[in-house]
Amino acid sequence: MAKRENHYEAAFEAWLRSRKIPYLAVDETKRSLAEGRSLKNLDFVVSPPTISHSWLVDVKGRRFPTGKSYWKNWVTAEELQSLASWEALFGERFSGLLVFAYNVVGDHAPLPADELFPFRGGLYGFVGIRLDHYASWAKTLSPRWGTVSVPTDKFRSLAQGVNEMLRGTRQASQGVA
Repeated sequence: MAKRENHYEAAFEAWLRSRKIPYLAVDETKRSLAEGRSLKNLDFVVSPPTISHSWLVDVKGRRFPTGKSYWKNWVTAEELQSLASWEALFGERFSGLLVFAYNVVGDHAPLPADELFPFRGGLYGFVGIRLDHYASWAKTLSPRWGTVSVPTDKFRSLAQGVNEMLRGTRQASQGVA
């Protein structure tokens, strides 16, 4: 396991290991240079043996709920652009995937109880959305901070449990409940 200070990424990596899903953890200490510019590194390259392509994963950690809000899914526009650039560099057998690692802190969870992952005293639900789906529905959240998000109803219809995505058992267009 890579040394990870971010508990969301560490939880996701431990989840991958617990399911024996092949992956490569990316060293994020230095930004990469590609296409003549600096790119934000992705977090993992995940290659499940049950599907014919691999995922370029950027993990986004969020609490569930955040105050009275559920399904927070904001990212920066730069993160979307960098992940799209990685997708182009890796080629057609690789797809960008945003994994929202929700740290469950309330009575409700983003996934059924049997899909939640205990890690270091916390409970995590991993929900994924393909980069192309996210990007096509993203709306500016804060011009000042360069953040975007997908409206909650649309996010819930497009996102799904990462376990299902990595097994390839559901259509990528179906979402979580």
